[in-house]
Amino acid sequence: MLLGLSILIVLHELGHFLAARAFGIKVEKFYLFFDAWGFKLFSFKVGDTEYGMGWLPLGGYVKIAGMIDESMDKEAMKKPAEPWEFRSKPAWQRLIVMLGGVTVNFVLGIFIFWMLFYVNGEKHLPLKNMKYGIVAEKLGKELGFQTGDMITGVEGQNIKYYDELFKTDIIYGNNIVININRNGKDSAIKLPSNFIDKLTESTKGGFIHARVKFKVNALTDGEYAKKAGIEKGDMIVKISTDTIIFEDQLITALSTSKDKTIDIQVIRNGRAITMPCKVNSEGKIGIEMIENYDEFAQDHIEYSLGQSFTASVTKGVSTITDNLKGFGKIFSGEVSASNSVQGPIGIMKFYGDAWDWTKFWSLTAMISLVLAFMNLLPIPALDGGHVVFLLIEMIIRRPLSEKILERAQVIGMIILLTLMVLIFGNDIWKTFIK
Repeated sequence: MLLGLSILIVLHELGHFLAARAFGIKVEKFYLFFDAWGFKLFSFKVGDTEYGMGWLPLGGYVKIAGMIDESMDKEAMKKPAEPWEFRSKPAWQRLIVMLGGVTVNFVLGIFIFWMLFYVNGEKHLPLKNMKYGIVAEKLGKELGFQTGDMITGVEGQNIKYYDELFKTDIIYGNNIVININRNGKDSAIKLPSNFIDKLTESTKGGFIHARVKFKVNALTDGEYAKKAGIEKGDMIVKISTDTIIFEDQLITALSTSKDKTIDIQVIRNGRAITMPCKVNSEGKIGIEMIENYDEFAQDHIEYSLGQSFTASVTKGVSTITDNLKGFGKIFSGEVSASNSVQGPIGIMKFYGDAWDWTKFWSLTAMISLVLAFMNLLPIPALDGGHVVFLLIEMIIRRPLSEKILERAQVIGMIILLTLMVLIFGNDIWKTFIK
């Protein structure tokens, strides 16, 4: 997680840096993370710029000479403007400098998706091939779904692929009807009007998922599974006397064996192996499971380089529009902000414990696009706030007073610090307390 965020922060700030240098503007500092209260892990100077790494991992910054920013260097602003300062340049050049970071984030997100589409293509699971149906999570059960249900359509219309169930027009829709077949009988379940709020509040982050067989993907050092001799790639087929086929069955079996030692049978290289294993007080043994879709025939779409680029642009635009829809739901009160907003701790959980290059780059691309969107919000102290003031300046054809800009910067910093406290507090509450 830290690697992904570090890449995004450095490249975002590099966008500002390169744009500033292209117009002959002096950049005094380039930092990954914040050197709050003057503390830093290291620094070095090349030319006019000090490069370094701060200790507070909440972002990064470039200090551009002659610009009112988070440093609030009022003394420097009292001096006559120098030709190499930000404030001496025409508004259109300053606008490009302020858009440099979000431009890099957007281009980076598109580029990563472009390469992922080209290398991996796309796999889609046809609903007709989901022979075991779905697993109903806690929220799914509350809505009326049952494990084993077969999804047949939405609003009476057939849908071809499983992932179509999670498109925004369904997730953000009102009273959407999901058609199912249960034990040979057709039925329908209507999603409530506040479905999106219930979904974001769900601790597992979902309501249903495909029911498939599974295998062990990773083990946690020091936990019982590794001590027992379970290995990556094992297929767990029996817990004591209970036959295990699906992941939901394993979770149920372990949850009823808390603080007990059980016999676990696995299939490894075609051979059955049974071993005793302790279960902790949370009903876990220290394994990460991966769904095994190999037995399901999936449609694999391969893309040419040009087709991959088109698909990546579509993905990037949809990510931005999805975030716009999400913010619209928050501001309208349909979705609770505390359920929707993720901080560093929440993002860390998305990356997971096991290393997976495809997952890493997919999440990094997604977060890059989200950062581009977030930084363009018209909040003073964010890039979007500076962009708004520059656009006003270009319209009225004169710069806003430094006093107005300084006050706006202070207000923006207070807003951002308040949001950071709330986001971190929300992360801690959901992860360690709730």
